[in-house]
Amino acid sequence: MTLLAELAEVSRRVGGTSSRTAKIGELAAALRALDPSEIEIAVLYLSGELPQGKIGIQYSTLQTAAHVETADRATLSITDLDRRLTELAALRGVGSARKRTQELGELIALSTASERDFIFRLLTGELRQGALAGVMLEAIAAAANLAPQRVRRAAMYADSLGALARVAILEGTEGLARFQLQLLFPIAPMLAQTATNVADAMEQLGGEVELEWKMDGARIQVHKAEDIVHIYTRSANDVTVAVPEIVEAVREFSARSLILDGEAIAIDPAGRPHTFQTTMRRFGRRLDVAAMRNALPIQAYFFDCLLIDDESIADRPTRERIDALARAVPPTMQMSRLVTRSLEEAQAFYEASLAAGHEGLMAKSLDAPYEAGNRGASWLKIKRAHTLDLVVLAAEWGHGRRT
Repeated sequence: MTLLAELAEVSRRVGGTSSRTAKIGELAAALRALDPSEIEIAVLYLSGELPQGKIGIQYSTLQTAAHVETADRATLSITDLDRRLTELAALRGVGSARKRTQELGELIALSTASERDFIFRLLTGELRQGALAGVMLEAIAAAANLAPQRVRRAAMYADSLGALARVAILEGTEGLARFQLQLLFPIAPMLAQTATNVADAMEQLGGEVELEWKMDGARIQVHKAEDIVHIYTRSANDVTVAVPEIVEAVREFSARSLILDGEAIAIDPAGRPHTFQTTMRRFGRRLDVAAMRNALPIQAYFFDCLLIDDESIADRPTRERIDALARAVPPTMQMSRLVTRSLEEAQAFYEASLAAGHEGLMAKSLDAPYEAGNRGASWLKIKRAHTLDLVVLAAEWGHGRRT
């Protein structure tokens, strides 16, 4: 059993150093010392996350709990905290606010001062110690004595860092092999770094480069399993019912199964793209889908294929995934693209994208795999820069939890 105080001390030491190597070392040592039942919870806590998600603790509740006298010695374990937070998260209905204040106060009374501070920062999302996902993944690899690239690859398809850490540390490479791309289970999309302009992007990537129009739409991930089609947003929300015209179109694709990455964008009567804000009206909570479909037609444009006919190709080079996309998706639903090594051709393609009402271009290495959830250097976005010269006229003190 690991005391919460020990975890809070690890967090303090990690936050107290600017050295990435030192952070990884501290975290790895802490993970090795945990009981197997504690690994998943502890990794989430040290990453600033709660297994329960948002619990709904109001600032006034924290203020009340802050005045509760803390314990003189540490007795609270990691699993004790998890159990109590689960009970807090389950409180609903009339009187729940009062009950939540009472139970949080009881929790703080069992905590030392350092544990209380750790708990408060967890509850408010303010556990800023420099242990973001990249650092934690390396710490998990070090604790499990595995190559970091193996852990990073598995992380692309894991539900959470906690689940990944438990499998990596207890089961090693064989366990990590279970984390694979699966139909109807959305993954985090690959993201891009920024290039200053077309010439900068061409220089960074070198040689032949794949260029695509960059649309200011809603990023979508489409999963097709026979006649079942699900559409997910960038944050993995299922929005299938909101865009039936895309569902109908994808259902007609000949491939038995597909996972596609693309953009959904609302188009005006002249065939020009609406603004991002207008496009997002198609995904509203209270939605008359039939009326919105008529008033605001939406079109999908796909630029990547991650799975086709039950075979994952996410690890394959971009050029192979483009070939698969061309076989699976009709040209009218493919993102406009150009493969070139010519700066002049690339610049003309960029100008054509802007003239069509889009943001700019994406530039991609033809040899790179799809790195789900990563902001990879093999994808670069090129957008026209808009700058403002500003003067600060006023400032105000933070209030509430920001005081």
